[in-house]
Amino acid sequence: EVQLVESGGGLVQPGGSLRLSCAASGFMFGSYDMTWVRQASGKGPEWVSGIGGDGAIIDYADGVKGRFTISRDNAKNMLYLQMNSLKPGDTAVYYCVTGGGSTLGDWGQGTAVQVSS
Repeated sequence: EVQLVESGGGLVQPGGSLRLSCAASGFMFGSYDMTWVRQASGKGPEWVSGIGGDGAIIDYADGVKGRFTISRDNAKNMLYLQMNSLKPGDTAVYYCVTGGGSTLGDWGQGTAVQVSS
């Protein structure tokens, strides 16, 4: 059974940083592209960043490029999202998702990020 457990969300002031983590189990993590998707209240899901199985291919949404960094540790079955220079517009529930591009699979339960002064 695929399990994705996100953590690291919270309340942070504008300009602050958070590091999200996703613990994966139940599948061959290193063989899967992984994606971070966020959903703000009242809005649809928004793709944030994706990373290839070996970490060699990485991409970001324009709105987070230069501020967010995706990474993974295949030895630990962990996916990360380092978020710097956070803005109120980054407020959302962040989900760890298996797959990449238009082929998304399993979703975690999400971790909430609130950027507010």
